[in-house]
Amino acid sequence: MNAVDRSFVDDRAAAWRMAAGGAVLGTLGVFLLESGSDAASAAWFRCAFGLLALTLWAWATQRAPLWRLPAGTAVRVVVAAALVVLSWVVFFVAIQHLSVGLATVVFHVQPLCLMVAGAWWLGEPLPRERLAAVLLALAGLALATGLLGAGAVVSLLGVGLCLVAVVGQTAVGLLLRARTPVPPLALAWWQCAVGALVLWPWLLWQGWPAWGPAWGWLAALGVVHTGFAYVLIYGGMARLNTSRTALLQFVYPAVTLLCDALVYQRWLSPGQLLGVALMGFALWWGARPITPAPVARPG
Repeated sequence: MNAVDRSFVDDRAAAWRMAAGGAVLGTLGVFLLESGSDAASAAWFRCAFGLLALTLWAWATQRAPLWRLPAGTAVRVVVAAALVVLSWVVFFVAIQHLSVGLATVVFHVQPLCLMVAGAWWLGEPLPRERLAAVLLALAGLALATGLLGAGAVVSLLGVGLCLVAVVGQTAVGLLLRARTPVPPLALAWWQCAVGALVLWPWLLWQGWPAWGPAWGWLAALGVVHTGFAYVLIYGGMARLNTSRTALLQFVYPAVTLLCDALVYQRWLSPGQLLGVALMGFALWWGARPITPAPVARPG
């Protein structure tokens, strides 16, 4: 096998790996609802068991300890980790007010929000094509949530909570846009560590869930939907370009919508499905590399 063929096979394997991770994440809402747990307790289980899973994975693969961070990044990583955990809790609350599928779809405007925030806060360029992608995604969001008369009644509180989670994740993206990159799995490890520590008093006050099936659903949020899924997703992302990554990220909400329909009989109207399709197209379009316009040469 020559180098070109090997690269093609590796890229295809990376795409399947990322898609598989997104499909695993797509079942997260079912596990959350079936556990019957409150949002903060579920987030603690996700953090605690995710921390255990990631630590064991790093040890089994003989990788450098995930808690080691590049010099000068510790403070912003801890702040970013705390914001991610807060976003998880808010998102879990939103799922309980909205359908799992719609909550996940709304949450996936985050990459485009980060694009706009980077232009506004960091002075990054925002070409017209990407601004158009943002506007198209917002139109798709309005259709998907039923705000433009798609024929479904949705919880505005649920939509609002999702958007709060989006703001939190966007702030995380801004914090991490620095010259010193942080390995994604190291960031995930710190998210779990900070969340397990910060949410621990809630478990002491609220009390542990009764021993039984709930523990299995909750443990899976950490082992399967954090440890296993993140290893798959980040391993795939490392080999793929930005546009393919953006497109494959939509596997997560697509599988969530499917689970919502099959498990809870929550089917979207045609107008809502059109909105989801518009958002998916906007995410792909906004992530495409933009070819600079040719510069006219004198003479």
